[in-house]
Amino acid sequence: MKMAIIAANGGMFDAYKVFNIATAAAATDAEVEIFFTFEGLNLIHKEAHKNLPMPTGTEHFQEGFKKNNVPPVDELVSMATEMGVKMIACQMTMDVMSLEKEHFIEGIDVGGAVTFLTYAKDADVTLTF
Repeated sequence: MKMAIIAANGGMFDAYKVFNIATAAAATDAEVEIFFTFEGLNLIHKEAHKNLPMPTGTEHFQEGFKKNNVPPVDELVSMATEMGVKMIACQMTMDVMSLEKEHFIEGIDVGGAVTFLTYAKDADVTLTF
């Protein structure tokens, strides 16, 4: 199976959605690529992904995550990397936001929409978060 994911939002819940689906798919030997754009770049930013905002009124989820041994986001990011999930930061968004590849975790690629579309055109599953 081949899975293409667009990560366009950058909060805590967005990170869990993106990386839970990506690592689950990779665990089934699926080929997975995530295209991070706009606020989604926070999910792979060296510092931002460690301090993602929780939606107001959902603080109780933190307790539930810990109680149920749900890994923290930085651990999910590492797991995805180790499992071979390909991560692409959107070049246009990086340019607009004055970001450089060095601002992001190790192992990411940088590319434009065409890079993602070339991969996604043959994907069995395409998701947007």
